[in-house]
Amino acid sequence: MTTPHAVGRPARRPTASGAVTVLGALLAVSMVAAVGLGPVSIPFADVARIIGHHWAPFLVESAPGGPQAVIVLDLRVPRVLLGAVVGAGLAVVGAVMQAVLRNPLADPYLLGASSGASFGAVCVLIAGFAPLGVLSLPVAAFAGAIGAFALVLALAGGRGRLAPTRLVLAGVAVSAFIEAATHYLVLTSPDKEVRSAMFWTLGGLGGTQWRDIGVPALVVAGGLAWFSARAARLNALVLGDEGATGLGLEVDRFRRRLVVGCALVVGAVVAVSGGIGFVALMVPHAVRMAAGGDNRLVLPVSALTGAILLVWVDVAARTLQRPDEIPVGIITAIIGVPFFLLLLVRTDRGEHP
Repeated sequence: MTTPHAVGRPARRPTASGAVTVLGALLAVSMVAAVGLGPVSIPFADVARIIGHHWAPFLVESAPGGPQAVIVLDLRVPRVLLGAVVGAGLAVVGAVMQAVLRNPLADPYLLGASSGASFGAVCVLIAGFAPLGVLSLPVAAFAGAIGAFALVLALAGGRGRLAPTRLVLAGVAVSAFIEAATHYLVLTSPDKEVRSAMFWTLGGLGGTQWRDIGVPALVVAGGLAWFSARAARLNALVLGDEGATGLGLEVDRFRRRLVVGCALVVGAVVAVSGGIGFVALMVPHAVRMAAGGDNRLVLPVSALTGAILLVWVDVAARTLQRPDEIPVGIITAIIGVPFFLLLLVRTDRGEHP
């Protein structure tokens, strides 16, 4: 009998190791370059020397100090690292959700995670209640994301089955309800709290510190490894529930586990970055158009591509209107809307999106 591991293997596909190596090198160069760009520009060579001297002093004996070192090590490096982590996490979850729902326009925010995180964060910002200190905002955002997801899962899991259509409908309904509640809180809050609440809901990486990186990085790395280990079985879902079941896959249980994994990853990244849209929609599609549909290749390449994209989008966010910042979510929307329309046109023409 054919096994799920054999499903989705194209006869010829790009070499995974080669694609990952090239994109990994491009990501490393992009991150070093991005650290040097901002309201205060720092030459690429100085950035490399500062980073090298800090983490590998046996290789780089001297480097610029003073304000440049503070900007690089305390302000820019944490922000760029978090941008890469968030971009990778969103792109991977987007790839998984599109395969799970068999919907080329599926987005992980259909789970309600983004709207739930925004609601939790806005509650903390407006109420000014911070029992956990600086951790209150990300913890509240993560709790809101997971709570919204749990509600979506409860509504969608009728009769023990988690059908894609029910999941999408439940996600849309829950997201709309929570967004309405969030907007009500913002509109009825004191004026001084509105700007910070709205800026957070639009997504951004400003003010990132080293303590913000650890948990999201571990969750995204663990999620990528877990999804990648199940990529061959994820390919089997392309055949539909009946076809995948015929290959010995317990579709409902497998889909539920994947959705839970997606919710955890999305909750972890949205808790520190706010709602950044379109990355999860654009990147997996671009990767599939370039590399095919085998998730064993799509997942790692999507992670690296998403990381590169968000690193450069964040550069644009902090340089286009210097010294002020533009919310990252606005820039991704400006890029994403034309991409979304292109997908619709290709779909109308009967082309594979």
